[in-house]
Formats: sequence, C-alpha cells, structure tokens
Amino acid sequence: MQFVSTRGRAPALSFSDAVLAGLASDGGLYVPVSWPRISPDEIAGYANRPYAEVAFDIIRRFAGADIDEATLGDIVEGAYKGFRHASVAPLVEIAPGHFVLELFHGPTLAFKDVAMQFLARTMDHVLARRGTRATIVGATSGDTGSAAIEAFRGRETTDIFILHPRGRTSEVQRKQMTTVLDDNVHNIALEGDFDDCQDIVKAMFRNAPFRDGVKLSGVNSINWGRIVAQIVYYFTAAAALGSPHRQVIFSVPTGNFGDIFAGYCALRMGLPIRQLVIATNSNDILNRALRTGRYERAGVMPTISPSMDIQVSSNFERLLFEATGRDAGLVNQMMDSLGQSGGFTIPNQALKLIASQFDSASASEAVTARTMQGVFAASGYLLDPHTAVGVAAGSPLAGGREPLVTLATAHPAKFPDAVREATGIEPGLPAWLADLMHRPERMSVLPADAGEVEAFIKARTRVMEDRT
Repeated sequence: MQFVSTRGRAPALSFSDAVLAGLASDGGLYVPVSWPRISPDEIAGYANRPYAEVAFDIIRRFAGADIDEATLGDIVEGAYKGFRHASVAPLVEIAPGHFVLELFHGPTLAFKDVAMQFLARTMDHVLARRGTRATIVGATSGDTGSAAIEAFRGRETTDIFILHPRGRTSEVQRKQMTTVLDDNVHNIALEGDFDDCQDIVKAMFRNAPFRDGVKLSGVNSINWGRIVAQIVYYFTAAAALGSPHRQVIFSVPTGNFGDIFAGYCALRMGLPIRQLVIATNSNDILNRALRTGRYERAGVMPTISPSMDIQVSSNFERLLFEATGRDAGLVNQMMDSLGQSGGFTIPNQALKLIASQFDSASASEAVTARTMQGVFAASGYLLDPHTAVGVAAGSPLAGGREPLVTLATAHPAKFPDAVREATGIEPGLPAWLADLMHRPERMSVLPADAGEVEAFIKARTRVMEDRT
C-alpha cells in the first residue's frame, strides 16, 4: 500500500514512511492510494472478537508487507493490553437506541490513547529497525498531548515536544502532560491558543532544513498512523449492533476532524454507516461550512469543552481531497486561500457529496450543560462536556430504526468543574490516578513564535547529538 499527499507535490510513501513523516513535505496530508474493502461476511465476523484481533485485521490491509504480520500482531496486542476494560471500547446504552462508545479506558482517560498507543509502538519499531532516532512534535488542545507523552515516554528512539496553549486546558489535562518527567519528554506552554500551536507545528514541517535536520515527525491526527487506528472502533461498534445487516448512525464530537474522518474511512471500506454527524461546540467552523459552503476562520472562543476549541480543522483537507475526486490542484487552491484570506468556498459538487454522507450541528455552552444534566437525571450516566456535545448533536436522530452511537471521547473526571457545575456530581479520578494533582510539574513557557520554538527543540533533541 502506498500513500499520497492531498496536495499532490510530495512523493508517494510506504506505510512506515508515511507514519514517520506525519505531514507531507508539500504541506499536505497522506491518504492511501485506494481504499481496501471489507466484505459483509468479514464485518459480521468482527462481532464478539477481541478488539486487538479486529485491529490487526483492519490495520494489516494498510500496512501490507511493510510490517510483517507477526510484528504487527505484537504491536497491536501491546497497544491495547494496558486498557482497563476487557472490550477496550465498550458500548453503553444511555437511552433506547442511543449508545455511547466509551473510548476513555486507556492510560490518559481519552480516546487519543486508542491511536497513540499503536502509533508509538509502530514508530518505535520502524526507527529501531532503521537504527535511527526522530524528533516528535505535536500541538494539543488538551488530550492529544497527554496521550502522546504517555505513549512515547522513556523511549530511546524518540524525543517528544508537545505545545499546548497556556491556561487553555483543564487542570487534569495539563497535569497529565507536565507531571511526566522522563528525559525525552518536553512540554511547551505557548502564549496563545491551539491554532497558534498548530500553525507553529505546520511551519516547522514546512521549514525543510529544520525538519530534515532534527528528523521531525508528527503525532497529531495529521499522522495517518492515528487515523488508521481510529477506524477500528467504528467497525467493532457497528458489528456489535448488528452490522452489516443494520446501518448505524455515529455522532462524533470533533475539533480537528480526525476522529470523524476515521468514520468516513470505515464507510469507504464498506461499513454500512447511515450518517456521520459532525458535532461541534461554539467554535463551529465545520457546522458553518456544511450549512453555507464557506469554510472561514473566526476567533477561537474558550468553552467548557476545550479540546474542541479549534478553528482550523486540519483533517478536513483529507475529506476535501476525496470529495473533489482527489483533485490536488483544487485542494491547493483552497488551502492557499485559507492561508491568504482566512477562508475558501467549497465547490458545489463537493459540498453536495459531503452533505450526502455527513450531517452537522453545534451545541452552545448552555445546551452542553443541559445535556450533561439531562442524561445524568434520566440514566445516572455522567458525560464529559465533549461527549455531551456529541449527544446533543446526535439526539434528534435517536429513536429511529438505526441505532445511534455517540463517541465518548473522554472520562468525565478530566473536566470536573464543568461536570460538577452541570450535574452537582464531582467525578473522581480512578484510584491509579488519585495523586495526579499532587505530582511535581515541569514545563517551559514560550511565546507563539516558530523561531523560538525551533531553537528550543534544536537545543534539546538527541538527534542533534547523533549528528555530531
């Protein structure tokens, strides 16, 4: 399997090279040259199988001969053996026909663990096989950073640098990053918002001398290794609810569009998904884009669902590439317009195709809080504010013939203030994280300046030691 850039100016890469590269050298995002198909009988066979077995069967179709099957099996098995639920991603019914898919049973209580534990082991294997190191960089609005740090901590093949917007994550999210004191972990609190963090990460990848000099690699959802691992739980959830003989609706709280793009990948691979609902908070660029056809940046508004406080949803570029018939020239025009004027118009034919597969809705702060309160009152189930956005967006579609699955992206204890204010309940951390708030922290505060961040990284990555 080869992978091509959405902007068409970078060479096609193997699975391993695409994972190590993260972002393509032309600024685009990698997608497979074609979508492998999974038959109805194979989908039916996923029901009641161990999660790691399904993950192996799906991911091997993209990895091909690039990683031998025995090694891939070990990687997948290792990725999920530390999850604290036997099903890895269990379904819980919160109302008739409305389920939440709990994706927070990994080490940092967020859905990012599902992909990051796989990605770290894959990169470690490839780098060790090649006898080299890499410098990992990432931008986070909260959960990606802690999941990446937990997955990469202590590894000899990588140094990891995570940028988060200072003061704009929950305290639990920050502590999960800054209390990891391994020598290869570097937390950078940036004086800005998430989009500033993401812009600097993209700028570093565009700076070829820096990128090549420190052997830069990314772990945000721009990395195909993240997307491929997220495809799996769409199949396991749907199979548990009767697929392929039954269509399923998925409502996905999303900021950077990676999690819901994985659902689109599953659809392209043959999973009978009736609708994918893009659920956004007050930072509703994606909802506005589908409603108006105009994708346009606006200021980022801090909310009680901070991981979704994003205005530039990077993975939307992958969907645009597919919806325009893989017209890289057209994608380049739209991305250039976004950079120059802060927006672009989605071609009408592409917009129609997207609208046939996706719905969208946004939830205000008040609606998010009412949803947490209402679900708890009706079922005793505590939602974190991000999952509440997904429940609010998808609820109008509940109660039909097809089951509705809302992706539960974080444990409520990661956002205790919002949950307590909405429900009156203080969500406690699991016992194995009970001392988190008392652990010592280590982080560096930097301005939102790409040059200063690059200098910081260059002075600390072990790749530079290898070059001397």
